Amino acid sequence: MRPVACAACGNEVLCEKFSAAHTAVQWTAEAAAVCPRIAERVAAGEPSARVRVCGALRDSIDAAVAAGELEVTGAW
Repeated sequence: MRPVACAACGNEVLCEKFSAAHTAVQWTAEAAAVCPRIAERVAAGEPSARVRVCGALRDSIDAAVAAGELEVTGAW
């Protein structure tokens, strides 16, 4: 897994791309606490474990793949 930082908030997660459609994302406790989009949904009453996506982080992961910083391994 490789670190990828969110371009919107700087939040860092560990990622691995197995295919164009399959991305493994490992959040740290700190990462989940500092993501403003997740924090907004938790403040609205949604449990953090149910928040499955952050669009800004998804865009940052896609940009890392496009820049060659995160490879699609095909290991899945």
